[in-house]
Amino acid sequence: MRTRFSAVHDCFAELLAEGRETGAGLAVWYDGEPVVDIVGGQRSPGRPWLPDTLVNVYSVAKPVAALCLLALVDRGRLDLDDPVVDHWPGFRAPATVRQVLTHTAGLPAFPVPRPAAAVADWDLLCADLAAAEPEWPPGSVAGEHAWTYGHLVGELVRRVDGRSVGRFLAEEIAGPWRLDLGFGLGEADQRRCADLRHGDPGWPDRVAGEPGSLWARALDNPPGGRDLAVVNSPLWRGAEVPAVNLHSTAGALARLYAGLLAGGVLDGVRLFSRELVAEATRVQYDGDDLLLGRRTRWTLGMQWEEDGSWGMGGIGGSSAWADPGRGYTFAYATAHLADHDRVDALADALHSCL
Repeated sequence: MRTRFSAVHDCFAELLAEGRETGAGLAVWYDGEPVVDIVGGQRSPGRPWLPDTLVNVYSVAKPVAALCLLALVDRGRLDLDDPVVDHWPGFRAPATVRQVLTHTAGLPAFPVPRPAAAVADWDLLCADLAAAEPEWPPGSVAGEHAWTYGHLVGELVRRVDGRSVGRFLAEEIAGPWRLDLGFGLGEADQRRCADLRHGDPGWPDRVAGEPGSLWARALDNPPGGRDLAVVNSPLWRGAEVPAVNLHSTAGALARLYAGLLAGGVLDGVRLFSRELVAEATRVQYDGDDLLLGRRTRWTLGMQWEEDGSWGMGGIGGSSAWADPGRGYTFAYATAHLADHDRVDALADALHSCL
């Protein structure tokens, strides 16, 4: 199998040799089997990237958080078209569960300025969201809920189930499917984390957004989401910020998507019905996204692409998706914060092998 996918291995090695990558993991499943699972570079100066190294993958987290809520939908604990207020008393916006999952709820930014330390105050940020007026009529248009998505989804999980989204993920999805990923890491798992770094010195400025823009408001409150002193801290790694602070291996993400691509079953363990997976991965919104500034097709937690693939990329370069047409899942988890050209090169190499 290494011979068939040697172009993928070679491309990964070239990225490291050229300095375009300094620490990452790459995993691919094809036809229901793992065919690539490699790591390279360093997790921090002088410490090699290991197969069990965890890294913050930013918005690659969003589909994972969504799956926690969708598992409860699948079990009949709530319905996609339920008003959020039915499960979250006092929630002001007239949004439904489906609108939360498709980034059309109208709450793309936390409404009250908070300090960086607020990432660890779940109740405070959820109270801010519950009291907020939506920025547009829910369901009328999308705008990626860059930071707020995880709190909206995660608080619905907590209200319906009683467990935090991090605990639910660990016990109901990551455990049964043997996935090395999580929200809100304990001390032992924090010691396995790679330190994020700015691979491109100009990257932070390029992704900052215009002051006062929706992009800036959505990504900078609470502040610090791209500040290395914050995102490499025990506070960040130990908090649950489910829109952006999943820590994972590439292998775990490729494995998760393999279970979804198989219709909700992995190694004989069924976590989701085929019907739920079909609903979760079909296009629910197709139109302008006010935050991204382009046409976007949202499923229930993922972006759907022209080639029929579905998944999510994260700011800084990590990405994970399933491609039903070609029969593979792909995951790239990097600590080297830069653009997505590395993923593009690896995907091109993979496609050349198929």
